[in-house]
Order: sequence, then C-alpha cells, then structure tokens
Amino acid sequence: MTTDIPVTVIGGYLGAGKTTMVNHLLRHAAGRRIAILVNEFGDLPIDQDLIEAEGEDMIAISGGCICCSFGSDLTAALIKLSELTPTPDHVVIEASGVAMPGTVALSISILPGFVLSGVVVLADGERVQAQAEDDYIGDTILRQLSDADVIVHSKTDLQPNDRAIEAVESWLQAMAPQAKIVPTVQGHVPPDIILGLTGPTAKPQASPHADAGYESLAFREIPPCVPEDLAQKLATGSYGVIRAKGFLRDAEGNSWVIQTVGRRFEAQRGQKSELGGVVCIGRRGDLQAAALHGLLGPAGSSSHI
Repeated sequence: MTTDIPVTVIGGYLGAGKTTMVNHLLRHAAGRRIAILVNEFGDLPIDQDLIEAEGEDMIAISGGCICCSFGSDLTAALIKLSELTPTPDHVVIEASGVAMPGTVALSISILPGFVLSGVVVLADGERVQAQAEDDYIGDTILRQLSDADVIVHSKTDLQPNDRAIEAVESWLQAMAPQAKIVPTVQGHVPPDIILGLTGPTAKPQASPHADAGYESLAFREIPPCVPEDLAQKLATGSYGVIRAKGFLRDAEGNSWVIQTVGRRFEAQRGQKSELGGVVCIGRRGDLQAAALHGLLGPAGSSSHI
C-alpha cells in the first residue's frame, strides 16, 4: 500500500525569513528525509556545511535530505520526487516571496500521491503591519496571511519590547483568525510545527498572481568591494530594490553573504568558496537597471517573478 507524501507550503513576503527557517529545519531533521522545493537554487542558499553533493537540478544534504528546483513546473518536480527510492518522508515547498501560498497549496490538494499538511506563512513582525497598509503590496500581505494555518512571527528580537510583540501578534490573529501564531528568533521554529500539521484549516484557494507586478535582475560577476558598503547602498539608495541577496568577495578575496530587506541590510562572512552573484528584486518598472549596472556590473539575466 502506497502512502501519500505529506507536503507543507511555506510562504511569506520578501525578506520575512523563509531561508533562515528552512536551513534550521534541515539542521534538525532528526533522521527524516525532507525534500525542499524552490523556484531556483538561488532563492534558497543552503548553508554550505549541510551540502554533501550538488547536481544539475538537485542538492544532496546531510542526513538524507535534498533540495530540488522546479522552475515553472512544480507538478513535474513533485512527480520526480515521488519516483525516488526511498521517497521523501516530507516535502516542503518554499513559495516565492510575492506568491500566494494558497494557490500552491491548491495544486497539491489535487495531485495524486501527495497530501497537503498545511500552509506556514512567515510575517516580519517589525514590518508586517506597515506592509499591509502599503498601497502596492498590502493586498499581497493580507492574502498570504489569509492562506496560513500557522503564522511564524519572525524577527521578534528586532522589536522593542514584549508589549510590541504582543501587539503584533494580536493584529496577526485578527487578520488571520484561523491561524496559530508562533513567535521566533533566527528562524528557530521546532520542526514538528512545520512538519506536524495534519491538514489545512484555511481552505486552499486560487488567487490572482501577485508576482506579476515584480521583476528581478541577476548580477553574476560582482567586482571586489566593501560588502557592508554595497549592501547599505542597495538598501538605502534610489535603485528601486525591495530585496537583494547574494554572494560576493572583498578586496582580499574573502567570500561574503549580503542581504537587504527594505532599508535594512547586513553583510556576513560566507562559507561558500564560489562567487554566486547578487539578485535584486523590485516592483516592475521601479528597478533602476542602469544605476544597478554601474554599482554591480553587467546584469546576467532579468525576469518577471
């Protein structure tokens, strides 16, 4: 008798902390064979010390887990996973930061061989209320929350006090009364919260493609730089960048990881030896391609996301 493979969909707006949480999940898989599905590998920089081998479209991760990219064909990637021996114990799909996780969940609910466990949506506690009031992205934020069975209230360490945290969680509960609220710092969510859901409480529903209003630019060969200065410029300059992330080198050849979310930025020494480049995401028409070219070098590719 064949058992359906459980699937959890992870959503949340750009920079909410999905990557950090997924890497924490892989570190605490406790013997479970977890398959992570992402649009592209660049969307989920797996921590280097977790990787055992890299193939053309699949990364083998310590402990029997894998990461697989699906591009635009999620169904084909899931069927491929179901044909593996042994099959994964659980599949986790990271939806695009501007996608509706309910739409992804709906495709799972009608696919033979898989069963939808639920939807987990991350909300950046410091920014989610302001984002929900934004004329451009507010509808996306609220629809993502409405799809959630669990809302992970991320980055609580960036909030000033417990009262502020409680206020955000009261607001989240009002926006998504069907969801359980889980606070976290650095993505440290117990794996059973993500993998232990037993069915959606929010009915999966198709939504208009919110991601149609966004575009990305990828820069593959970044000249040596001062990483923190570059991250600050991307976050605070007039480049139209909502979210940026990637790998680059300093003048001494050291590898760095930079990330920006809104006007926040960080630069940390990286573990990867290769130079992966930087991806910038913004609203369609807002990304200043010429200015970014001057800052980062030639753009390797651009796409609507």
